[in-house]
Amino acid sequence: MADQVIAVHWSDADLAVLAGGVGADGRRLPASGWMALRRLGWGAVAAAGVVVSDRVRRIAEEEAARALRLGCHRRAVVAALLATWPADPVARTGEEWSALRAALPEGTDNATIRNRTRQITAYVGVHGRLPAGLCELEGPPVVARQVSLAAADRQQVVVDRVDDRMMRVWSQLPTCAAPASYRDWVWHAFEVVLPAAVPAGVKVCSPTLRPRDGRVRVDLPWQTPHTPPPVDGHTRGLGVDWGVNTLLTATVADLDQDGSVVVDGRPLRFDATGVSARLVRLRRHREHLKTKADHLSRLRDGRPADAPADPALTGKLACLEAEHAAVCARIRHLNHALAWSAARWLVDHATAVGATVIYVENLATLEAGGRSRSLNRRLSGAVRGTVFTAVAHLAAQAGTAVVTVPARGTSSGCPRCGAAVTHVKTPQGRVAGYRWAICSCGLSLDRDHAAAERIAARGLANQTKTRRDRSGNAAIRTATDTPVRQRTRRPTPAATTRPVRDRCKTAPTRKQTRPTGAKTARLLPLRRQVPAPTDAPLRSAGKRPAGRTPQETNPPRTVRQVPHTVPTTAPRHPHRVRGAILGRGFHRHVHATPITHRDGGTGGMSGSMRIT
Repeated sequence: MADQVIAVHWSDADLAVLAGGVGADGRRLPASGWMALRRLGWGAVAAAGVVVSDRVRRIAEEEAARALRLGCHRRAVVAALLATWPADPVARTGEEWSALRAALPEGTDNATIRNRTRQITAYVGVHGRLPAGLCELEGPPVVARQVSLAAADRQQVVVDRVDDRMMRVWSQLPTCAAPASYRDWVWHAFEVVLPAAVPAGVKVCSPTLRPRDGRVRVDLPWQTPHTPPPVDGHTRGLGVDWGVNTLLTATVADLDQDGSVVVDGRPLRFDATGVSARLVRLRRHREHLKTKADHLSRLRDGRPADAPADPALTGKLACLEAEHAAVCARIRHLNHALAWSAARWLVDHATAVGATVIYVENLATLEAGGRSRSLNRRLSGAVRGTVFTAVAHLAAQAGTAVVTVPARGTSSGCPRCGAAVTHVKTPQGRVAGYRWAICSCGLSLDRDHAAAERIAARGLANQTKTRRDRSGNAAIRTATDTPVRQRTRRPTPAATTRPVRDRCKTAPTRKQTRPTGAKTARLLPLRRQVPAPTDAPLRSAGKRPAGRTPQETNPPRTVRQVPHTVPTTAPRHPHRVRGAILGRGFHRHVHATPITHRDGGTGGMSGSMRIT
């Protein structure tokens, strides 16, 4: 029934009728729009002989209106691009960009412009002309198989909470695929086990049902009393930079009374290199399985129509598809776990240092430049959207504001003077890539750390420009860079204390020679004072003296010349797997800066954690 209601092919004329009230602002459709929607959508239902109530019709209209809002927005973007189509779409001039911005709907980001430009360019390359509109550029929209029960009232859906871990949903559902009368609609009750994330005592709302693979998944929202934190008036914030090699790099910044931004110079890193390496291997394995499955599908489809099916080919194809689905599920699980772990680490740091706002760069337009396929693959499969959603959710619980700032120029500019920086290799030289930034003003800093300082300065210096959109997300559209000043550190006792000379490593001089009978040093000797016994009876008679037995790396030549037999299947070391020690990494650890509170205590997440 839902497919018959929603699967309607909209034409340009229908979109033109409905575009008056279904714009990006989400206003309600006019009367003519609702009449056109019912004429197009419910005509198919009446022709099929399906009897539904007004509440079910509201659910279907809500789904159709959502698809229609998105279609109208895409139509406006495509129309603006076609009206201002340049001679070279890859390199627009300043006047062409100004004309395009004036014709585009308000709030259109650069990623949408780039993607739609590529779509139109591909159409021109195939057909040799520009498309007439959105309906010619792309096919009918695909609507998800879901039922939004929130669009109906209590005469259709009733939600009751049984206890802290269980809720019961009552809903009128048909007993057959095509109900012919209202007698085919009866009340159904199904119980939903609440996850541990749902707090006790909160109000649960009407869920959204998603049937798939013979099971029904429930999207359950709940309401908690919450006051949005203020978006301005902050004096301490946390600037966060999204990196390709390091997932998150943050720094703490303060706003002085004179309007300058001061940082402490301490970087906070959430390094997920191990998990990223595992994700890269899983993606390669997924692509390999997909290639093999496509090859077998072509072999199966290329057989003659009268030829019997090959059971071996069919079984192998089913095995590959099942393994491909399992690898995809594993990738989703790792991405989800990694995103929420990074978000929890970031919010805990902001709470520990007393920051009231978290400034992150706008991740919606992040895309790799150039032709690096490995970099594009890492960015395309990144978890930046999930990280931002998780940070916004956890920060709202902690009462911390999350504000996005423009990402342009955060890594290419100097946070001290604003000039262009030069990216070079790290001073150690052991890390691949150009991950160090230097400037003529004397700046020598990690490039992600420098970008985090500039993001924090943009946020704290442009608080008055923060605006909230319709969904409640706070963002700064245009920002002015402010120089960052580093706080002068007080010398620590360890830096002012005179270092103690190691007596074991210093050769004794004539003045340092002690007389016989003098006390020895308290430090343990580096080598044993008494040689270990070599006789078998002595070794078994008592304990050997303290100290470490020196290991002989090169055995004597006479021993190596003795003929001996080496087993072909020598046992491997029980604690080593492929050169990695279990418990010390193996591409599944996430190394993060420990969370240190202002009083000096350490708590929260440790420096190294494991994601399973």
